[in-house]
Amino acid sequence: MHAYILLDRTGSMQSLWDEALGSVNAYVKTLAEGDGYATLAVFDAHDGLQFDVLRAGVPLQTWQDVTTQEASPRGMTPLFDAIGRMIARAESEAPEKAVLVIMTDGAENASREMKKDDVKAAIDRIAKKGWQTVFLGADFAKFDDADAVGVAHGQQVAMSAGQMGASMRMMAAKSRAYFDKGEQMVFDENDRK
Repeated sequence: MHAYILLDRTGSMQSLWDEALGSVNAYVKTLAEGDGYATLAVFDAHDGLQFDVLRAGVPLQTWQDVTTQEASPRGMTPLFDAIGRMIARAESEAPEKAVLVIMTDGAENASREMKKDDVKAAIDRIAKKGWQTVFLGADFAKFDDADAVGVAHGQQVAMSAGQMGASMRMMAAKSRAYFDKGEQMVFDENDRK
């Protein structure tokens, strides 16, 4: 099993950056109660798509916390390009089970490579493999882009500032249930509180 984490590092994430990184670390550490791997990529648009893989296929138990020295917020939001790039990576690695976690605080505004329909087709493709996609709004609850690319309402969660770590630990428990028991990752209204 493999968790692919795609983290928005655009300029608007500045005020949330430390908490966002801490929540990613909390997610992986909670997942590490079982076996598996994690890949973390950050993205922004700075003279085109900038897609930097900070952790590539790291065994969960050996994860080293990602820090502000590794990446800092800047640029615009090429959300569709970044999702397409991460899905292409996951498909090339072809794990049996995978979760794609997309964390952003904003809407698509800078993609050049992928259109909405391209991303929707890619998400549909991985859904047919049984892989899960989760769209997390970092202090952001506008899910038009998630809806547009086919991420169901049950896989969308808004995370409030100050609660990101707790939200990610809850999501890790759902990810672990998917990896271990094949349970679908669905968030209800109680999970969103």
